[in-house]
Amino acid sequence: MRDAATEEADLLARAVDGDRAAAAVLVDRLGPKLMAFSLKMTGGDRAEAEEIVQEAFLRLWRKAPDWTGDGPARLSTWLGRVAANLAVDRHRKRGRTTPLDEDAPLPDPDPGALAGLIAADRRAAIQAALAALPDRQRQAVVLRLVEGYSNPDIAATMGTGVEAVESLIARGKRRLATLLRGLDEEERNGTDG
Repeated sequence: MRDAATEEADLLARAVDGDRAAAAVLVDRLGPKLMAFSLKMTGGDRAEAEEIVQEAFLRLWRKAPDWTGDGPARLSTWLGRVAANLAVDRHRKRGRTTPLDEDAPLPDPDPGALAGLIAADRRAAIQAALAALPDRQRQAVVLRLVEGYSNPDIAATMGTGVEAVESLIARGKRRLATLLRGLDEEERNGTDG
């Protein structure tokens, strides 16, 4: 049985040769996870995440004729690294502000609405805490804890060593805990932001 890296490289080679079906399979296989990652890296800004995914795939198509698959990074890892770099660049350009999602659905006013509001508040608090992390810590934490990548895959994506990834994740988790603990204390004291 072939491994995923070989299948990805073969699909890319077929796409370079004009096989539109192979290109579509590659986008279908890699796109959803890349989109989920980009959404988390952009604070939930769907339009920005879509732009990042599109740009990452454009860069892949430009690089495709020269892709050998012999390097240390899988195609999916390479795309993740490109998307992460694009997200960090955009994050820096907008001055570390996380946009409000004006198109977010309003909570349903049924009996479970309170639970829904609490869950939405928790998600917003976690997203805000993630946005407050330094870029590389946020990237490592999202890749590990949200996306489920292994530390070696994260190291390849981020272009660093496994030990550095472990350190980034540990520091990011401690900072998240501190930020979220502060929010919990505000809730218990009845402070409204």
